Amino acid sequence: MVLQIVTVPCLTDNYAYLAHDPDTDVTAVIDVPEAAPILQALDNKGWKPSLVLLTHHHADHVQGLRELLAHHPAEVIGASGDTHRLPPLDRGVAEGDTIKIGSEVGIVMDVSGHTVGHLAFHFPQSAAVFTADSLMTMGCGRVFEGTMPQMFESLGKLAALPPETMVCSGHEYTQSNAKFALTVDPANPALISRVKEISAARAAGRPTVPSILVEELATNPFLRAGDAEIQAHLGMSGAAPVDVFAEIRARKDRF
Repeated sequence: MVLQIVTVPCLTDNYAYLAHDPDTDVTAVIDVPEAAPILQALDNKGWKPSLVLLTHHHADHVQGLRELLAHHPAEVIGASGDTHRLPPLDRGVAEGDTIKIGSEVGIVMDVSGHTVGHLAFHFPQSAAVFTADSLMTMGCGRVFEGTMPQMFESLGKLAALPPETMVCSGHEYTQSNAKFALTVDPANPALISRVKEISAARAAGRPTVPSILVEELATNPFLRAGDAEIQAHLGMSGAAPVDVFAEIRARKDRF
């Protein structure tokens, strides 16, 4: 069986995730913005985590870890190259390493850019990837520590996953991301339709995360830097996609 995945809203706009293997009763928590809603979600399901996967060191993704571990001791896994900024790890991992949640094997991806050492966790059998602040629904994370080429390369890795992959990202930024996307890709009918769907979902109080990669490929401007219409709209026809990406990201930073 594939993993059962539960999205857990935390803080004001963060998401954590539970990933449960029903065959082995093993559960992982992905990121810990705060403990209380995660503990409640675990209790609601009757699950006890044995793994915690950390995507990156920012406080809004790790600050609830100590309280979670006080209730549920678990193995903490994060980037081996970022141990000096992460909470204490039981296991450090890097690009290409594998992680098992019960019987399902996940692959560690280095998606540096937002931070250096940011990880994503891809579980092919379940067609899910946990991306936190790298690839987001309708957007991507601000490039705080890495470079634009580094972030562009990281997003390229994620874009190359199977199109049916569920993208489990770290924040409810979708409505703002969608409004920005229209400023650089205004004639895209798939985007126009999706913006309406997102507005309706948020008006009803429904989350817009996770999303499906095929939707991101069609509407997320940060994955579409090679698109001729976007390039023309930006006055960058024929430019290198990495340069177009950098321009889109710079515009979003000012949006």
